[in-house]
Amino acid sequence: MDITFFRAALFGACVLLSGCDSATTPQTPKSAATVLEGKTMGTFWRVSVINVDEAKAEALRQKVQAQLDADDRLLSTWKNDSALMRFNHSPGTSPWPVNEAMADIVTMSLRIGAKTHGAMDITVGPLVNLWGFGPDKQPVKTPDAQQIAAAKARSGLQHLTVINQAGKQFLQKDIPDLFVDLSTVGEGYAADHLARLMEQEGISRYLVSVGGALASRGMNAEGQPWRVAIQKPTDRENAVQAIVDINGHGISTSGSYRNYYELDGKRISHVIDPQTGRPIDHKLVSVTVIAPTALEADGWDTGLMVLGPEKARDVVREQGLAVYM
Repeated sequence: MDITFFRAALFGACVLLSGCDSATTPQTPKSAATVLEGKTMGTFWRVSVINVDEAKAEALRQKVQAQLDADDRLLSTWKNDSALMRFNHSPGTSPWPVNEAMADIVTMSLRIGAKTHGAMDITVGPLVNLWGFGPDKQPVKTPDAQQIAAAKARSGLQHLTVINQAGKQFLQKDIPDLFVDLSTVGEGYAADHLARLMEQEGISRYLVSVGGALASRGMNAEGQPWRVAIQKPTDRENAVQAIVDINGHGISTSGSYRNYYELDGKRISHVIDPQTGRPIDHKLVSVTVIAPTALEADGWDTGLMVLGPEKARDVVREQGLAVYM
């Protein structure tokens, strides 16, 4: 498939596909690296930190897991008592109080949704559920046009508003059964949140990841910038497609080649096009975005993935994004 890489002017540091020139990177003695791992949000998290002793590392592991558990209780659509699901299940259309984090996530998602012409749509929950990628079971046959139309009628970014009033934040829907699904940006938010935790703990050299979203700061154990391998988009091998130096930014990858199932002889991708109400079926199988935050990267990669190769390239150029497709 075609590979395209765009460098955005907003990144002062270089982003390279085959690693940075070591001659330009100061050499420092190798430091001790500690890797912590666990599970969250139906995926895995990983934290790499430099020069952290064993006692602090164990305490850090517990803090990381506790924070991610809290993030899951905020954003999950699989837990009926999560903050997000309480909003989804609220019967009316009155403003619903949420915390600042939730308001910020939704605000960012709505902004990216508009800039991707509705392709990144956090209200596609009914369609996600219809196609079996939410809490509902996978369908035994392909949803028909009537079912898709009914699910589409319960979605749409125009039905969701963020309200900031007197220092308080609210979400408001104008149709009672709107269903917001933040799984498209949840990993990015959680990765950024872990990065903030590292800063609070006085750790200045780290690489954190939640699922396909990563954030970093400082140098790795070899005194080099943190580098991330982008996997070749195939479900048959773990080959590396490229190596990128993220230089303290957020990075996220969305792909249709991992989360799918077979139905009526067709591969059904978890990436849903809100315009058609159906899983994507174009030839673009993976998008990696580098942005100032992992949350932004996570939102953009989904929107671009939905758009497909031609429309995605147009948006990338319009927005000056750093993207690998």
